[in-house]
Parts: sequence; structure tokens; C-alpha cells
Amino acid sequence: MEIIWTLIVGGIIGWLAGLIVGRDVPGGIIGNIIAGFIGSWLGGLILGSWGPVIGNFAIIPSIIGAIILILIVSFVLRRTGRRNSHA
Repeated sequence: MEIIWTLIVGGIIGWLAGLIVGRDVPGGIIGNIIAGFIGSWLGGLILGSWGPVIGNFAIIPSIIGAIILILIVSFVLRRTGRRNSHA
């Protein structure tokens, strides 16, 4: 049951980051989960693990890390010619 909770929280983090940035995460639900996991890792490296923790994710650093990840992915996709922005 813990892995399901972790997947749900990771997906919500990726989805929230996409809403904040105003861009869709490539890959739909799976992309949101991956963005949440990688964003959490990135946010933890940059900011540590402070703030509330839900589903093994420190929420604030995780969302900030996911935002950074989505901005990087959007930049790379734009440079390669693929557009996946939410207009």
C-alpha cells in the first residue's frame, strides 16, 4: 500500500509543478509520476528535506525540484523542435 501512496503523491507533485509552470509534462500520468520522483530527488539535492513530508516526499523541495525539471525538459524539447506547452 505504501508504494501506491508514493506513486499518487509523486504524480500529484508532478501535476502541481506542471500547473505552476503552465506546461504539460510529456507522458501524461506516467510523466507526472516521473517528474514528481525526479523533481523530489533534485529538490532534495538542492534544498534538503525540510517542510511537511507526505508519502516520503518533502513537499516544498519536491515541488520546486519538479518545477526546475519541467522547465529544463521544456527548454530541451523547444530546442529540439518539439513543442509541448500548455496554452
